[in-house]
Amino acid sequence: MATYAIGDIQGCYHAFQALLERLNFNQNQDELWLVGDLINRGTGSLEVLRWCYQHQNSIKVVLGNHDLHALVVAAGFVKAKKGDTLTSLLMAEDGRDLLNWLRYQHMAYSNGEYLMVHAGLLPQWTAAQALSYAAEVETALQADDYLNFLAHMYGNQPNRWHDNLTGLDRLRVITNAMTRLRICTSSGEMEFDFKGELQDIPKGYMPWFDVPNRASQTTQVIFGHWSALGLQQRQNVDALDTGCLWGGQLTAMNLDTKEITQVPSNPLDKPHKIKSHF
Repeated sequence: MATYAIGDIQGCYHAFQALLERLNFNQNQDELWLVGDLINRGTGSLEVLRWCYQHQNSIKVVLGNHDLHALVVAAGFVKAKKGDTLTSLLMAEDGRDLLNWLRYQHMAYSNGEYLMVHAGLLPQWTAAQALSYAAEVETALQADDYLNFLAHMYGNQPNRWHDNLTGLDRLRVITNAMTRLRICTSSGEMEFDFKGELQDIPKGYMPWFDVPNRASQTTQVIFGHWSALGLQQRQNVDALDTGCLWGGQLTAMNLDTKEITQVPSNPLDKPHKIKSHF
């Protein structure tokens, strides 16, 4: 039995299947941790989500910004963006069931040794607090009135954590940190425009995982979301988004051995119009 964490798939179904084959994945014995952004931008969003639904007993999933975006588009609150590849999913006979299943996935997940989140954690949060805050958003997503949360999910404010935050502001900060965060100030003020490499981070900001005395630093955090960062294996973080969609690789890490397995991107997964990082 092996447990593998896999970086952002983003609808790259062919690369995903090639990686599973290389891992010799056995659905009856092995487990996959998927770091979010299962869908969108690649050509196989529907196929990826169908595979996940069919193998749900063998996987752990955290939601990424593209996954949440699909839910908001399906609900009709925003229009699809240029470059989205959600049409086949939204039009499929089983599309509603697949998206409903997606709504019931984790925002953060931990087995006690590793904590998985799509983007990052704010510096004030311990691992236990992060899981508790994640559960608040999960409850909102799974509630009968979940559309109210989706209708107010988008927005950059508030851009920092306060313990006294309540309501939709509180849920928005948690969601933004866990699905959009790359860099912040030492006090945890989030910045959402930067998507580049480490040497180009704006003055006054730093990677969320490099904030001094981060409260979650004793927990090994697995995340994706930052394709320009690439593969990082450090004492307390493992970054697994290696930009498969952009011509990079799709990466898996064995949680027991830390061994990395990668496959190259497949041209069949990439729409012709995609040229640069998103």
